[in-house]
Amino acid sequence: MIPVILSGGSGTRLWPVSRKTHPKQFWPLLSENSMLQETCSRLEEYAGIQEPIIVCNEEHRFFVAHQLQNSALGNAAIILEPMGRNTAPAVAAAAFHALQNAPDGEDPVLLILPADHVIKDITRFHAALAKAGHLAQSGHLVTFGIVPTAAETGYGYIQGGNSLDELPEAMRINRFVEKPDQETAKHYLNSGEYFWNSGMFIFRASTYLEALEQFAPEILTATRKAWEQSLTDADFIRLDKNAFSGCPSDSIDYAVMEHTGNGVVIPLDAGWSDVGSWSALWDIGDKDENKNVIVGDVLAQDSKGCYLRSDNRLLATVGIEDVMVIDTHDVVLVAHKSQVQKVKDLVNRLSTEQRQEIDIHALVHRPWGSYQGIDRAERYQVKRISVAPGAALSLQMHHHRAEHWIVVKGTARVTRGEESFILSENQSTYIPIGELHRLENPGKIPLEIIEVQSGSYLGEDDIKRLDDVYGRQGSQK
Repeated sequence: MIPVILSGGSGTRLWPVSRKTHPKQFWPLLSENSMLQETCSRLEEYAGIQEPIIVCNEEHRFFVAHQLQNSALGNAAIILEPMGRNTAPAVAAAAFHALQNAPDGEDPVLLILPADHVIKDITRFHAALAKAGHLAQSGHLVTFGIVPTAAETGYGYIQGGNSLDELPEAMRINRFVEKPDQETAKHYLNSGEYFWNSGMFIFRASTYLEALEQFAPEILTATRKAWEQSLTDADFIRLDKNAFSGCPSDSIDYAVMEHTGNGVVIPLDAGWSDVGSWSALWDIGDKDENKNVIVGDVLAQDSKGCYLRSDNRLLATVGIEDVMVIDTHDVVLVAHKSQVQKVKDLVNRLSTEQRQEIDIHALVHRPWGSYQGIDRAERYQVKRISVAPGAALSLQMHHHRAEHWIVVKGTARVTRGEESFILSENQSTYIPIGELHRLENPGKIPLEIIEVQSGSYLGEDDIKRLDDVYGRQGSQK
């Protein structure tokens, strides 16, 4: 069984922590590990599991590569999508890869998992995988239906039908239904016929591609072309951009599962959550005696039933109830627990207003380390830059800004024009406008510098990159 982990989501309902450049699957929301790492770790003890295939957005490739380094499933194939086209094309690309690399013409069973879900009961989850795997071997397209615990309006539903002779607890799929209103959700819950749509699937690679050929041939044709014209560099497989851009955008549900006669649903009751809102994080989080979930430096006085998170400074609350407060380096979100689904509407509004807070954090991660904005005005800005041991920024220059670097921790190797020299703590240097330069950390501890930029234009796209060890192009520092 080959896990195919889909890591292309944006997680807008968990804004302001989850953003376009650093979505929720790469954050440690419930433990010290990110959600992607947790998804990998829950498969480590399952017998017969093979190295995974990760499908992600090209912008997130370094997150994936770095976070998999510390996983037992670290030797993954990482397929990069040049743009999002939903789950059906992503899984098709993974199926092509799995078939091409299968030994002796084998037809591997694929386990499709979103990277950002929570499953608490691993034993039950593994038992369900074993049953679903046998059905997939016999040609079924299997999905997992979560046994509902409430009349939830935030999930799609699957209606189960007749039981299978070979596995009575598995059912034919009668239909998929969209997110219901409250009364309809209550009817689904009381009927016992409906399950939450988990977005997890098991099937043979060839079975899925044959279904695509029958029900969504345009997706199959475009994805096959993007795969055949893909390029491999370093740790990544890059789908061809021109071919993939012509692929229709559709989910596995719409493209295949709603049409096939081989669809099967297996009920799963294993503490599942898609962590689709801040209230969902409150539901599954560890609570104190006042039913508060507290993350970070938080002081809660006479506050009950709240989710309180601070990624930066002290967060203090007095006399509030059922409120979500999320404090990041540059945004504070306050929402009543009953209104958290509307965070997505707020993000849409910010997008309309072209606010950068929906895309990037004040703390921005890069393959070489990170930087954080400290202060900014019309003609200057100040950043704190951290460079990992042995890492280096690109060899670059700027047309509109000069930079002053002050080393506050560690040792820096600086390239400035034709010069190359070492800076130690409390030493500094100046990079004039238009000067070719590079910053490196030759030491064994993280390098931290304060960078003061000054000039007529301070945008991140004012960069001309001449050399980069990470193979990047464009406006990333």
